[in-house]
Amino acid sequence: MRIFTLNGSQVAETDSLTPLADLRLPAQGYLWIACARREFEVMQAQIQAALQALCGLQLVDLHISDLLNNQLPSHYDYTSQYDILVFRRLASGRSETDLAQPGLPLHRVPARGGPPILRRIDTSPVGFAVFDHILLTVHPTDCAVRDTFIAKLLSSGSAESHAAGARLPSSPADLMLRIINQMVDGYLELRRELTHQLDHWQAELVNPKTRFNNWAALLDARLSLHHLDEICEDQRAAVQDWIEAIKTWPDAETPGGQRERDLLQVRSRDVLEHIERVVHHVRRLEQSAETAVQMHFNAQSHRTNEIMRTLTVLTAIFLPLNLIAGIFGMNFEYIPLLHQSNGFLLAMILMLTIALGLVMFFWRKRYLERSAR
Repeated sequence: MRIFTLNGSQVAETDSLTPLADLRLPAQGYLWIACARREFEVMQAQIQAALQALCGLQLVDLHISDLLNNQLPSHYDYTSQYDILVFRRLASGRSETDLAQPGLPLHRVPARGGPPILRRIDTSPVGFAVFDHILLTVHPTDCAVRDTFIAKLLSSGSAESHAAGARLPSSPADLMLRIINQMVDGYLELRRELTHQLDHWQAELVNPKTRFNNWAALLDARLSLHHLDEICEDQRAAVQDWIEAIKTWPDAETPGGQRERDLLQVRSRDVLEHIERVVHHVRRLEQSAETAVQMHFNAQSHRTNEIMRTLTVLTAIFLPLNLIAGIFGMNFEYIPLLHQSNGFLLAMILMLTIALGLVMFFWRKRYLERSAR
């Protein structure tokens, strides 16, 4: 568990050995309590007591169950005192921890097969409990998103960052939106890698000189894209509910507070716009993959039709020649040209003339042409 105090332009981390009962709200600013899911499960009594001491209220039992659920989709809920937002982040694998040692990874579930990019389309939920002066986040164990954002937050609180114009989150809701925005950026980076992988497969599918054999990987890709589409839809619905909830908040009493409210709405709409970009791109990739498969089978069908057309033309050319050969092979005593010295030559000239005539006829009908590639 890591606890931070954000006060205006300063950020400080509380000593990890400090008991939760000794936490105090700053005179100006707020607290960020970031804990792993197993830590929250083991220490929920202490966390509830700390919330009661700091802000005079506790989490509802159903919300605790939501924060502990590792399979929960993205969604938004609220009470009159706090808001709950669950947002699924990208994960390369799922870690579990021992209840006796919360926060330490116990083992990882083996990654599924297929290309490396498909193994990254795995998600786990991150829970946010937004109070007036406290942000409680429940992350998966060994969460890279949390660690990366903490490093970025600490660097933003340095003197050099303030000189460069860096600005810390002004409220727990602002901090939550910035963390979510970093999660969505991971999806935006993932879509580029997916595009490169699918473009490579499409080139193999359309190329008539290659034999495509990665059907299992392509099927996994289509299923993963469909799964990613469902995840992004849940994310978009959760953020939309959050935006609608902000509109119902009472008006701020000061111009500065109203400006913070407006900035919060702008940041929420920006996060929603990023999610919609991911949804649009994922659906376009699904359509591209489906189109590539259809083009592949159409090309194979066209190639088969060309082969059958060539074989049919050859059969049609040799059919009259076989007929002539069959007639002269009959066991009759009197057959025209059979006893003449030039009969064989005349028969061959007749057969060659018929063959050339049929070739010219089929060529004029464009039955012997090869399509340009």
